[in-house]
Amino acid sequence: MRPVECFIENQHILYDADALSETDTGIFDPGILQARGLLTGSAPGRGTTWFFVHHDQPLVLRHYRRGGLAAGLLHDRYVWTGLARTRAWREFHLLAHILNTGLPVPQPVAVRVLRAGPYYRADLITRRIMFTASLAAALTTRGLDVTRWRTLGITLRKFHDAGIYHADLNAHNILLGKDNSLYVADFDKGELREPAARWQQENLARLHRSLKKLKSAGPDFYFGEADWISLLDAYHNTAST
Repeated sequence: MRPVECFIENQHILYDADALSETDTGIFDPGILQARGLLTGSAPGRGTTWFFVHHDQPLVLRHYRRGGLAAGLLHDRYVWTGLARTRAWREFHLLAHILNTGLPVPQPVAVRVLRAGPYYRADLITRRIMFTASLAAALTTRGLDVTRWRTLGITLRKFHDAGIYHADLNAHNILLGKDNSLYVADFDKGELREPAARWQQENLARLHRSLKKLKSAGPDFYFGEADWISLLDAYHNTAST
């Protein structure tokens, strides 16, 4: 990975020169992507996530949007406190660091930060991991075997041992591949921390609440406490590295 920074008008851009040969601000605009015939799909969420192809690379564009009470007032604006502290800049560098450790996350490709007075807006582009489904989506059609739950527990333990904190670990942010691979996505507000039992257990508890909430929403969700026990057993019995 070769991170390159540039400034175009009011746009701060950081991109991986190994993935992009040039800076094209149009790739951050869904309207321009659609006009070029590059959009391949989208997914709803706090804000729409857009899927597109650029120079034969499948990519994902996500615009940062606020949640909670602040969303009604600021929508997609954040208070400017310096470029290095913007959510997009931090997530790009965190993902790059995690990839260097060998842990499974989407590859960051580019970010854009647009400053306007005391506020900024931001976008993130990552490489799309093809042929995956979120853990939440997968469990609406079938249950996972014990090996898959144990693999998830082992993987989460590796993230925690590396001091990688996920601010919103839930069933929607874990991606399962057809080849039994898995990835952890959406590291907005994530950070590196000194490994400690308190935040690590809070991370696991957040995921557990997410699974139980989805289970309570309807009968067609294939998750049970035996699955969680399998995950925890693998998590706690994985040697720290």
